[in-house]
Amino acid sequence: MVNKTNKTVYYMTHGAVIAAIYVVLTMMFQPISFGPVQFRISEALCILPYFTPAAVPGVFLGCFLSNLFCGAATLDVIFGSLATLIGALGSYALRKNKWMVCIPPILANTLVIPWVLRYAYGSADLIPYAMLTVGAGEILAIGVLGNGLLAALEKYKTVIFKKGIA
Repeated sequence: MVNKTNKTVYYMTHGAVIAAIYVVLTMMFQPISFGPVQFRISEALCILPYFTPAAVPGVFLGCFLSNLFCGAATLDVIFGSLATLIGALGSYALRKNKWMVCIPPILANTLVIPWVLRYAYGSADLIPYAMLTVGAGEILAIGVLGNGLLAALEKYKTVIFKKGIA
């Protein structure tokens, strides 16, 4: 029997590990993780709410810390992280259909990040063009890598994301 304290610790640990992996991946690939044409490999983790609700705060915190540690503008730290949170919440809401979980984070980032690039960094790109470039990066990171990660983790989900606890 698992008590409430153990569940909470397990949930917090999963969220912290997901956040740490997000930060490491973002920092390892920092040159391609930022800018108008970005391919943030860590965004592949946005499919994890399919497996555990701990991924929602995990990817949010990971994005927040990545933006903070990598010197992103204040508006990017705030609104970029909120876009990831919105996407993760949407993924969790669509967890019943595993191939739909990638859509909310792609949409959230495609709609929010171009405005962040404009107002936080003074990007001269037109918003529709920035949506196209950011969206393409998100489709590659989440739609391709994320779905690949989802398929790879599917067979180990009962080991990694124990349903009795998380």
